[in-house]
Amino acid sequence: MARASEIAELDGAELLTRLDESRKELFNLRFQLATGQLDNHARLGQVRRDIARMLGELRAREIAEAEGLALEELPAHRAAARERAADVAVGRTRTPAAERRAAARAAEEEPVAEEVRDVEAAGEPVASDEAAGGASRDVPGDASSPDEDEEA
Repeated sequence: MARASEIAELDGAELLTRLDESRKELFNLRFQLATGQLDNHARLGQVRRDIARMLGELRAREIAEAEGLALEELPAHRAAARERAADVAVGRTRTPAAERRAAARAAEEEPVAEEVRDVEAAGEPVASDEAAGGASRDVPGDASSPDEDEEA
């Protein structure tokens, strides 16, 4: 879902391209709804709102052009510019929530693989706990436990 400030940052051609893509997506979602294949019904509303935001931005630009205003004088563009300036001042970059969730999922899925790659890159062999000098664990009820050998 696109935020209004993100839409305000787009240039005219990219905005029209996104609008066209959103309209096609809405068509496909409606088709899926009619055939009973739609899984996420909430997506219909999200796409409709995105289209409305884009159409609103296009209309605001059209009005600004007719009145002879610069794009930076529009309220949405001023807000986006303030947000960008604050981010630059702090040294922060904004990433969409979907990208952050995908990165978190990827980090959770392969933490062991990264450790193995780091060790292999260093040229060290990957060793088990016992070979690395770690103590072996005694499991209660295990026949090889020294306490049970003395009692028997």
